[in-house]
Amino acid sequence: MHPALLLLSLTLLLPLAAASPPHHPSHFSKHRRNTTATPQEYIEVTRPLPFDSLNPSCTLHILSHTFADTVNLPPITANYSPPSNCTWSRAVLHLSGTSNGSQYDRIAAVWLAGVELLRTSTPGPTDDGIFWNVRKDITKYSSILRQSNMSLAVMLENVVNDVYIGVYRLDFTFLYYDVVSNGTAIRKLKNNPVRSPNLKYSLELSENPADLIIPISASGDEGFWFRIESETDAVVKGIQIPLNTYRAVIEVYVSFHGNDEFWYSNPPDAYIEMNKMPTKRGHGSYREVVVKLDDITVGSVIPFPVIFTGGINPVFWEPVVSIGAFDLPSYEIELTPFLGMLLDGKAHYLRLGVADAISFWLVDANLQLWLDDKADKVQAQAVQYSSPTCSLERESKFEMLNGNFEIEGKRKSEFTGWVNSSAGNFTTYVSHELKFENTIEFSNNGTEKELNQKVKVTDKVKVTSNTGESILSNELERKYPLKITTSTLPGSEKDTYLMITKLENSIEEETSNLNFTSSLENSQKSEGWMVVKDHDVLSGAATSVQSYGVEDSFGCYNRRVSSANGYITNDKGDLLCARASS
Repeated sequence: MHPALLLLSLTLLLPLAAASPPHHPSHFSKHRRNTTATPQEYIEVTRPLPFDSLNPSCTLHILSHTFADTVNLPPITANYSPPSNCTWSRAVLHLSGTSNGSQYDRIAAVWLAGVELLRTSTPGPTDDGIFWNVRKDITKYSSILRQSNMSLAVMLENVVNDVYIGVYRLDFTFLYYDVVSNGTAIRKLKNNPVRSPNLKYSLELSENPADLIIPISASGDEGFWFRIESETDAVVKGIQIPLNTYRAVIEVYVSFHGNDEFWYSNPPDAYIEMNKMPTKRGHGSYREVVVKLDDITVGSVIPFPVIFTGGINPVFWEPVVSIGAFDLPSYEIELTPFLGMLLDGKAHYLRLGVADAISFWLVDANLQLWLDDKADKVQAQAVQYSSPTCSLERESKFEMLNGNFEIEGKRKSEFTGWVNSSAGNFTTYVSHELKFENTIEFSNNGTEKELNQKVKVTDKVKVTSNTGESILSNELERKYPLKITTSTLPGSEKDTYLMITKLENSIEEETSNLNFTSSLENSQKSEGWMVVKDHDVLSGAATSVQSYGVEDSFGCYNRRVSSANGYITNDKGDLLCARASS
């Protein structure tokens, strides 16, 4: 099987002691017909884009393709040029998809000139068919979008045979809007009676897309993502940036598959070896994507645990998919304090690796650069650097198949550097702090499992002038706890087993930037059961509730969606500044 194929594995979360379930990554499928015998829409609950109600200035339908048996094939490509005679300031990528028949979900991505625009996954189809839509604001990639004769590439590896007949039909359209980005915040700043002489520079830092994007990506023969097989595996890419760069940010895309699709539930190797288990799903439950510039660690990411629609219990994700499944998050790391290293006219190397990884992870990145159009060269120098290794504490206690495994980790990095451009001499301070806790408990001879994980990330970026005036102050606090409990029992028929599962997954964010603030609470709670034989879910039932609430300087959006056994039972949303009631 091709390495980039998304391996679905409910058994990654099964108790390893169960006699019937396989002890290795496996695909599981389900067969269901809609009671209405008509295609059903699958959705990811998120906030509508602020300009969804507007008519676009222009549209560009760029690609339609049916992904059938596409394993070992290169990405599908199309030529891209922006529409002529079209004024726009915001851009949206719209993906629409349909499928029917028996099939697994697949990982997919969209690149333009090697720059990743979207990482996504597909829902698992039903016999009567499904459809879905993804709309992503891609304005941050405007410097690429405004160029002509660029290659758009889409990677989705699917397997079609006598049993798995489902194909994925995808359409891709670019929508362009002539609107003012963050207009409310800009007006507040411009109307501020204390007018700062550095206001223009401050707005540019917070509002303007990058002037140049350098892809940190593969050749494209098998997609533009790199494949990470182990903790010693790493991607190294040489770069040389323009000498008039005054700001740099690296955006990391990452997804996890195969033996590491459910990395947060993996027991340590000693537990597997002591119990003589054939599974390769080990190496503990800590993973961290680490970014290095030459030999210096400049940032790291513990990714949000996106669960694909074949994970845990497939009925959980019908028809409301898990958080991030249609639009996997990317992660930005501020590199401006390191411009003193990068602006020497020499080649440097960016390195992407995954601590403690096993096969396999798909990673790439976009290096975003802001250029001084009034200078051929700017001056920069690092002032402070502190990036200790991640401090980890591990504890394992087990006897036979029962046991407890705990990991706690933390890292705090601080960087400072100044850049002297035509806008002035500005110092950028960056701090990154993460805390990680993971506990796994096996009981009842390994047939019951409880997982608790907590991740907290605090990022700060502050920019000051040479007189000490505050130009920019960005703060982000993100939490994403995860709790999963499973219990496995023998099935009533030969070679079957019954798995009962509960899941709680959420993300909380608090952000502030100039006069802009935002808070997000997005949580899902699911519980259900399924009867499994070999690789097939024979029957099952589940209920899920998702509560989504966001409030910021522009308004509020709240939505609460309940589903049961594959259908939405309640869906309420409003634009009032009050959280959806629980």
